[in-house]
Amino acid sequence: MNDMSHRTVYRVIYGDTDAAAVVYNANYLRFFEIGRSELMRAKVCSYREIESLGILLPVTECFIRYKAFACYDDLLLIEAQLAELKKVSCKFSYRILRKNNESGKEQLIAKGYTVHAAVGRDGKLTRLPSELIPHLQSLLP
Repeated sequence: MNDMSHRTVYRVIYGDTDAAAVVYNANYLRFFEIGRSELMRAKVCSYREIESLGILLPVTECFIRYKAFACYDDLLLIEAQLAELKKVSCKFSYRILRKNNESGKEQLIAKGYTVHAAVGRDGKLTRLPSELIPHLQSLLP
């Protein structure tokens, strides 16, 4: 993790798990969203503010590599970082780690990325707002 990354702490709730009390695979995308939203809120602005500029940032691509499984009541650390910035899109990378309360060590649970296209309310591609660009550029590694 570096200064451009952001960490969010999340405790797995029962509703995140399947019948075996293991986090259901699709919920990792929710964890990515939590990390991305908190990164943006802490370092740029909230998604509500982005939407007020007439821009939406839907996911156009995603990838998850599972390294271990998380369970009910695990304390997760969600790391999010802006990995790439283009005129009409951006890419975020993520790492999800389990914090071991006894040893303090962190175990990699999953990693991945999402790509987002900037679209107007009409659904057509548009440039990212110029007022956001310097803030976003400052997050690049």
